[in-house]
Amino acid sequence: MGALAAAIAVGLGALGAGIGNGLIVSKTVEGVARQPELRGQLQTIMFIGIGLVEALPIIGVVIALMVMGR
Repeated sequence: MGALAAAIAVGLGALGAGIGNGLIVSKTVEGVARQPELRGQLQTIMFIGIGLVEALPIIGVVIALMVMGR
C-alpha cells in the first residue's frame, strides 16, 4: 500500500508541476509579446517561478521515499 501511495504522490506532484510550468511560461511569452522591452525582467521572474514550482515534486519524492521506508 505504501508503494501505491508513493506512486500517487510522485505522479500528482509531477502533473501539478507540469501544469504550473506551462502556465508560467505561457504567461511570460504573452507578457513579452505585449511589452518586448521587459523581456529580461520577465525571464528572471519566470525562472524564479519555475524554480519554486519544481520544488514541489522534489518534496513529493522525498515524502514518497519516507513512506516507502516505513
